[in-house]
Amino acid sequence: MRLNFIIGEVLNGFRRNITMTVAMVLTTAITLGMLGGGLLVIQMADKSQKIFLDRVEMQFFINDAVTAKDPNCLEAPCTTLRTDLEAEQGVGSVTFISQEEAFETAKESWQKESPELADFIRKEAYQGALRVRMADPEYFGAVLDKYSRAEGVDGVLDQRDLVKRIFSVLDGARNAAFAIAAVLAVAAILLIVNTVQIAAYTRRTEVSIMRLVGATRWYTQLPFLLEAVIAAVVGSLLAIGGLFLAKVFFFDKALEDLYGVNILARITSADVWFVSPWLVLAGVVLAGVTAYGTLRVYVRE
Repeated sequence: MRLNFIIGEVLNGFRRNITMTVAMVLTTAITLGMLGGGLLVIQMADKSQKIFLDRVEMQFFINDAVTAKDPNCLEAPCTTLRTDLEAEQGVGSVTFISQEEAFETAKESWQKESPELADFIRKEAYQGALRVRMADPEYFGAVLDKYSRAEGVDGVLDQRDLVKRIFSVLDGARNAAFAIAAVLAVAAILLIVNTVQIAAYTRRTEVSIMRLVGATRWYTQLPFLLEAVIAAVVGSLLAIGGLFLAKVFFFDKALEDLYGVNILARITSADVWFVSPWLVLAGVVLAGVTAYGTLRVYVRE
């Protein structure tokens, strides 16, 4: 197989179908860009979940009757609850927050955010609580379920609800990116099919002559395959470049505040590099399989 001939045929194919080729490159780039964006959101969600699970805590609020008799958690049932929690597998630390401490903390917070309302808050509105931090987040649910109805417990603050709401937003963004990528993938496939058909039709005479003189089917069809694959590779490289630009000008700027308070894990250049080979592979497979299938169906002789 002469390499120079194959290269020449590929270049001629690009020149003859420049408009379709550019359209295929751009569509592939946008498709893979959306796919890459979805993969980056998955990485962000996974790393952010680890951050939250390391910091997530629960609070068991002590009822008013127990607080009135034992404001500093020095007697049962408060001490019993605290001891039992500390002995639970997966628990890292248990801290008692008195009603007075809860009130003072809330008052300071109101003074900073809405000082005009700070004087209206009352100590009676707050309860003493046992704050539990987990050494192993896997046991969070078991501990919460076991002690949520324990003696002296009036209610529970479960921060997992906040985590779930945050990750539902990330899941929505990921699903939207994948949905758009799927729609664009269909458009890319149709463009590849159309481009290969046009290329094969415009070169039908020379292909027929080559077959008559003994050229194999694979030899005559390889240039069409390479055209589609090369266009997909160029599109994937554009998609990768677009992801780097999106990281710098969108993610880093739009999510700067959330990064700063460590609510969301930062998308790094390493994350983009990690998904890049998969985008190239996806582009090559998409173009190669589509082009090969088109040639098998459309070019039968």
